[in-house]
Amino acid sequence: MAVSTIQSYIAGRWIGATAAKPLASAINGRVVAHTHEEALDFAEAMSFARSTALPGLLRTHFQDRARVLKALAAYLLERKEALYAVSAHTGATRADSWIDIEGGIGTLFAYASIGGKDLPSSNVLHEGPPMRLGADNHFIGSHVLVPRRGVALHINAFNFPVWGMLEKFAPSFLAGMPCLVKPATATSYVAEACVRLIVESGLVPAGALQLIIGGTGDLFERLDEADVVTFTGSADTALTLKAHPNLLQRSIPFNAEADSLNCAILAPDVTPDDPEFELFIKEVAREMTAKAGQKCTAIRRTLVPRHLTDAVATALKARLSRTVVGDPAVEGVRMGALASKAQQADVAERVAQLSAQCEVLLSASDGFAPKGEGVSGGAFFAPTLLLARNSATSDAHHLEAFGPVTTLLPYGDFDEALHLATLGRGSLVGTVCTKTPALAAQAVPTFAAWHGRMLVLDREAALENTGHGSPLPKLKHGGPGRAGGGEELGGLRAVKHYLQRCAVQGSPTMISAVTGEYQRGGAVTESEVHPFRRHFEDVEVGMSLLTHRRTVGEADIVAFGGLSGDYFYMHFDEVAAKDSPFGRRIAHGYFVLSAAAGLFVSPAPGPVLANYGLENLRFVTPVAIGDTIQARLTAKRKIDRLPRGDRPEEVPQGVIGWDVAVTNQRGELCASYEILTLVAKRTAG
Repeated sequence: MAVSTIQSYIAGRWIGATAAKPLASAINGRVVAHTHEEALDFAEAMSFARSTALPGLLRTHFQDRARVLKALAAYLLERKEALYAVSAHTGATRADSWIDIEGGIGTLFAYASIGGKDLPSSNVLHEGPPMRLGADNHFIGSHVLVPRRGVALHINAFNFPVWGMLEKFAPSFLAGMPCLVKPATATSYVAEACVRLIVESGLVPAGALQLIIGGTGDLFERLDEADVVTFTGSADTALTLKAHPNLLQRSIPFNAEADSLNCAILAPDVTPDDPEFELFIKEVAREMTAKAGQKCTAIRRTLVPRHLTDAVATALKARLSRTVVGDPAVEGVRMGALASKAQQADVAERVAQLSAQCEVLLSASDGFAPKGEGVSGGAFFAPTLLLARNSATSDAHHLEAFGPVTTLLPYGDFDEALHLATLGRGSLVGTVCTKTPALAAQAVPTFAAWHGRMLVLDREAALENTGHGSPLPKLKHGGPGRAGGGEELGGLRAVKHYLQRCAVQGSPTMISAVTGEYQRGGAVTESEVHPFRRHFEDVEVGMSLLTHRRTVGEADIVAFGGLSGDYFYMHFDEVAAKDSPFGRRIAHGYFVLSAAAGLFVSPAPGPVLANYGLENLRFVTPVAIGDTIQARLTAKRKIDRLPRGDRPEEVPQGVIGWDVAVTNQRGELCASYEILTLVAKRTAG
């Protein structure tokens, strides 16, 4: 990478020509880039986001934006090697950079999938179910989530310049919010390289992603009530930013994900002869050495039974001593450098403070010699293992060395271990390694109150375990207390963080119009053509079919029982049925379901390709012998499916959810549910 001046991307143009702060390679200390000296006009940046980007995004909908994320992920994946080349200067190994680069791209793919499956073709997300507010169902209430019509400011940490940016960008873009991204300066050249690729793709609308290199100036003063701030970094910086007067005055949401003193507990049921013991040692060592320990989820406190302290210490020292540290370009190197010399000095200072109370079991004094040319100018730090004999009063519960460092904390019984885990005052993640389900069940109530995520590690989970320190798109990332008190990721939850929730009240007809979903009791459009004979584009929400009737006889119950093998007494034993709450024999619930399908299904080939599933089934009023049932089928909602690039032969299609209400001759509701069908489109549009 030639030495260059990295640039900000503001209001649709790259800014920065004059070199300012030098950014050094973490491997050898040579300058690889400079920040730019030019000041940024944040009034222009915010104006461009509000006047250009926001209207452009709101002319699209959730499904459109999901398609953009999918295309963008594919575009970046094809060009990932350019990012790996730049990332190497941060001191990361190929495996470390994989977490950052392909982990970030994978998050884009994940949110494209979430948008395609779980979000409507509109900018209104209905968060049901609706609630009756009147006795006769003329007045109901529900909740909707809509784009906030503001700007998302994302402030990221130095350790994951790509993943940290994309895991915030994906859900906020999906929610329709323009983003201003401010990466940590030390590794901002990697974030800039990624943003350049995004801009070059032409996929993201103008102003939907802007990049800030350097300080934020007066940006915080320019935020308003519709905006959102997210932050990843130190707890001290989070506190400073969160207390900004403008954020407090305008009640601007601030989501913090701060470094935390995560722990791993080796449960007292595990012995050195168990597979779980080796799994525990491997997990702790991996979290110490991946990204050279520069992970907000890394294991800082290692809690072990007092009688196993020496065994754990010996095993960890042996494993860590085999870790080859140096320039990742050198064959065999498994751990790289810290991100900068400043970071190296900070970790050294924290280790010195911790060492005042601890025994040093492994450190740089144990023959530490990084491999590679020029590494003496790099920011390398030796894997460091400390032991605090007095676990309850150890500084390890409040002092963090953000590098390849962990402290062994011996405990007596399991209750003490769980208590020690809480002394970190809130963490992103914790691990309990046990072979006993009862111990896992005992740990969760305490653990869950102080940790954002919990890994229960045993020999079975190890077959597919993604790791203590691996946040996943579908699971929440964030933790209480010191960890920031915020939440990121978590599947659809992350998108909802960037939407505004509003309660809506009105008639079923009005709520149907607002939500884009038919609400039971609302006005329907009686379809002259059977709804199953219509293509996806031709079905409108509210289109309905009232079927013919069918009287249920004893022969139906007997035949269904013989076919299904269900001879439950309620259907066949006249005497026992009379003593039941229903006082008589009744039809199988699943017979009612099958009979209703026979009433509303159009049997000839047509646009309906398949039954995709059934949701929210309730059997309300039993159907007795002699009752007459009828079904109403109504188009409840539509979901446009994203085309799959790996299946060009697939018929273009969408998903339609149909509300089904089965009633008897008295108008009583017998069964209520929603069926999902795959429906072909007329065109591939």
